[in-house]
This record gives sequence, structure tokens and C-alpha cells, in this order.
Amino acid sequence: MNLRRLLTVGLILLYLFFCYLMLEITLQYIPFDTDVAFLRIKQDYIHLNYYKWAFFIHVYTSFFVLLAGFTQFFPSLQQRWSQIHRLSGWLYIIVVLLFAAPSGFIIGIHANGGFYGQLAFCLLALFWFFFTLIALIKIKKRDLYGHRNFMIRSFALTLSAITLRLWKYILVMLFQPRPMDVYLIVAWLAWVGNLLIAEAIIYSLNKKELRMRYYELRVDR
Repeated sequence: MNLRRLLTVGLILLYLFFCYLMLEITLQYIPFDTDVAFLRIKQDYIHLNYYKWAFFIHVYTSFFVLLAGFTQFFPSLQQRWSQIHRLSGWLYIIVVLLFAAPSGFIIGIHANGGFYGQLAFCLLALFWFFFTLIALIKIKKRDLYGHRNFMIRSFALTLSAITLRLWKYILVMLFQPRPMDVYLIVAWLAWVGNLLIAEAIIYSLNKKELRMRYYELRVDR
């Protein structure tokens, strides 16, 4: 096994481990429990039916988004099992657009940390929704490169569910700041950092494709 394949396998295993941790978080709220984990500090809002439904919809659907989105970035899957790629892609898009992003926006309205915390999570939900919607529009127009680029952006925001908790752990371990300070920092860092990495990946891919097209044109001449 070469180094590149070994690294790929390691990243897949690491991602699946984080998905397992996210599943454990989800299972805390099954059955329909409003006095457990994060909801213990949201008792001022849990009596609001729209907030309660939004929270559980978000928690129950986001795990499937993590799994379905991850399958979209394997060339071998697209080539050998294109039907699975399409089905998981549709699952990802439908769940994000109809359930996960809208419910995330409602939760964001009542996020901890005041205005800046609420703004961070509401922007996250809005960008998540619109990047996913544009990815859908692009594939409908057969714009494969545009579809891929916006799916990368969308999935980068999906990963904020993991990076939020990872950054929180790192910041607490290194600096031991006040809980609300940590919350406000990770509210922005969890998705802005991911989006910057996504843009770097997109730039690298586009640059590589432009170079390949240039060489193809020279060969054709």
C-alpha cells in the first residue's frame, strides 16, 4: 500500500470515528428527550414547539447528511457505482434543503452568545442552504465543475458539526477560556475555517484542470 492510499484510508477511518461520536450525541436524544445534554441549557426555549421540532429535526437528520455527503467525493464510487453516487447525492441535497439547513437556521435564532453567536449560526445555515441549492442547479444544467465546487463548499459547512466540537476541545485544553468565550469563538471558527480550506481546494482543482486543458489544446494543434 503506497503512502497516498494509506493516508486516504487513515482519513476515512478518522472520519468514520468522528461520525460515530456524532451518532453517540444523536442517540442521547432518543427517545424524544428534552432534558438531556445540550437541551439542559435551553430550557427557556424548549417549550416553544417550533424550536423543539427544529432541534430534533436537525439532530436526527444531520447524521445522515454527514454520511451521504462523504460518499460524494470518491472518484471510484462515481465511476463504478454511479447509481449509488446519484442516490446518496439526492439524499444529501434533499435532507439539507428541506430539513437540516432550515432547522439549523431556527436553532441559530436562539443560539447562545447573544447577537454574534446567533449571527454566526444563522449565516452558517443560510450559506449551507444556498451552496447546496446552487450545487443542485449546477448539476441540472450539466455544469459538472460548478456542481463539484459548490458541493465542496456545502460539505465544508456540513463538517462544521465535527470541527465545532474539535475546536472547542482544543481551545479548552490549551487555553481554558470562559465557556461563553469558547462558544463565540467556535461558532465562527467551526465553519469559516472550513470554508477557507474549501476555497483553497477548489482553487487548486480549478488550476489543475486549466493546466490540463492548456496541454490538451497544445497537443491538438
